[in-house]
Amino acid sequence: MADITIKIDKKEAEEFLKKQRGEKKPQATMSLNVRKTIDGNLIAYDHEDIDIVVMPSEKKVIAFPTDLMGDHVYGAMNRLFDYLTKKGVIKLDSVQGGNIYGSLEAIIPDSELTNPIQMCLFIIGKFIEEERPYFEYAKANEEQIEDMYLEPTEEDSTDFETAISKHADDKGAIKPNLLYGLAQYRLMWE
Repeated sequence: MADITIKIDKKEAEEFLKKQRGEKKPQATMSLNVRKTIDGNLIAYDHEDIDIVVMPSEKKVIAFPTDLMGDHVYGAMNRLFDYLTKKGVIKLDSVQGGNIYGSLEAIIPDSELTNPIQMCLFIIGKFIEEERPYFEYAKANEEQIEDMYLEPTEEDSTDFETAISKHADDKGAIKPNLLYGLAQYRLMWE
C-alpha cells in the first residue's frame, strides 16, 4: 500500500472547527474605552461630556455628566438617547431622569435575535464616532485661539518701544491747563 500524506493549513483547520462547533465570526468590531466595574457594569469614557454606563444585570443604559452639568451635557444625553431610540436599542417610553443628579436612564429590551448588551455597546460606539469630529473641531479651534493670543504674528503684534513712541504725551480732549484757567475765571465772577 501507498502512504498518503495530508497537509492541513492551520487557519483552514481552525475555521473548519469553528463551523463544526457553530461559532460565528464577529460581523463588526469596534474599539471603545470601556471599563468593567466589580458588579459587572460597563462604563464607556470616550465621550467628552458624558460617561455612559450599561448595566447588563438590570438591562439599563445610564448617562452621567463627565464634569459639570450644563445645557451642553443635557444636549449630549438627549442626542444619545434619541440615537439609541432610533436604532431600536432602548425603549422610547423608558427614558427618564435617573436617581443621581444630572443623569438620564433607559431600559434595554430583551431580544431573541441578538445579544442586546453587545448591540447596545456597539450602537453607543457608533454614536461616539459620530460625535468625535465635533469635539476634535472644538479642541482645534480652542488651540488655535490660544496660539493666536500667546504667539501672535507680526501683523497682530507691535513692538513695545515703537508703541510708546507713537503715543502723545497729552491725552484726551480736555487739557489740564485749560481746566485750571476755567477755575480761575469762575472764581473772578463769584
